[in-house]
Amino acid sequence: MADLFDKIVNDPLIKRAKEATSAGIYPYFRALSDSEGTTAVFEGKEVVMIGSNNYLGLTTDPRVRQAAMEAIEHYGTSVTGSRFLNGTLELHLELDRRLAKFVHKEAALVFPTGYQTNVGAITALVSKGDYVIVDKDDHASIVDGCLMCRGEMKRFRHNDISSLEDVLSKLPPEAGKLVVVDGVYSMGGDVAPLPEIVAICKKFGARIMVDDAHGIGVTGMGRGTAFHFGLTEDVDVIMGTFSKSFASIGGFIAGSADVVNYIKHHARSLIFSAALPAPNVAAVLKAVDIIETEPEHVESLWDNAEYMREGLKKLGYDTGRSNSPIIPVLIRDDVRTVLAWRALIDEGVYTNPVLPPGVPPNHSLLRTSYMATHEREHLDRALRGFELVGDRLDLISSANANRSQEAEEVAP
Repeated sequence: MADLFDKIVNDPLIKRAKEATSAGIYPYFRALSDSEGTTAVFEGKEVVMIGSNNYLGLTTDPRVRQAAMEAIEHYGTSVTGSRFLNGTLELHLELDRRLAKFVHKEAALVFPTGYQTNVGAITALVSKGDYVIVDKDDHASIVDGCLMCRGEMKRFRHNDISSLEDVLSKLPPEAGKLVVVDGVYSMGGDVAPLPEIVAICKKFGARIMVDDAHGIGVTGMGRGTAFHFGLTEDVDVIMGTFSKSFASIGGFIAGSADVVNYIKHHARSLIFSAALPAPNVAAVLKAVDIIETEPEHVESLWDNAEYMREGLKKLGYDTGRSNSPIIPVLIRDDVRTVLAWRALIDEGVYTNPVLPPGVPPNHSLLRTSYMATHEREHLDRALRGFELVGDRLDLISSANANRSQEAEEVAP
């Protein structure tokens, strides 16, 4: 008789995790004992943190902390109910209004997490007989929303406009169609070509949703990728999260008043989840205040990102097609990627190793990302670590060889 748990014993991912743990190089679910933001304490040692999504450094801003503490004093630690019934506070409604204004849309709606935002919006909007068309590099929460909805999912090659056009051209003209893309891709760090995507969507009568989890607070003077390209009116639905630039947790959807109201009454992940606690809401409100009134934070973020991009390239590393503060260091080999992560930790630099299925096969990388509050001292320490580890593990010559090979493969 089959046992449900048989797959656990034979799962290859679990086997690899146990082997890495035994070897002392398992990189996931590792605890930080302290985090100031630009630095952290890992295994009792201070490391430069270039592995967070704290782009503007606001998680430790005294004003954000104070706003959260005052909300706890006034509202307590939980609302103990969903927004649909007893969990909506005036504070939630204020944040809904502020976010709509921030991204220049009619209305917005706050969800408990970013994951629930994508799942809730997609399952609400895409019904039986509809199609949802996604970039192959879209976030897992988008894919899960597509799998949970009653429509049919189609995928196109990453940032490939001709592939998107080919997919849309084969769909029934009378069917509803929603194209969903990331604004800034969380692993590659590249920005979606929204002008071309919008043009194709209009040609085939498709609506467009942009997951701007890594764009809000980063691109378009902090207001996101659609704003950056001057396409706010052309993008039908904008999604954002609070766990990056907004120094909290949660997510939101923004669009026309009718669309947001429809999602509000059909998104099961919103209706059947407890609402975002007041201190988290208050932290986001204060973060929005800071981003609106102090543009220097976004400017500093981009200055630091360009400094590191140039520095890593000068060292000889392959940073892919990144044009954002997310800068991947492509190593491509799984074992060498984990060894590089471990060696950089030993040199006082914290990065994130990303292996398949988080990235395609042979695209293993170290994900690095930068903050407005990093000082040149932090960045120079990180570059020195990459230089030492690159020489020790022969990563730089390997990266150059991979680039040469790719150039030969795509040459006419």
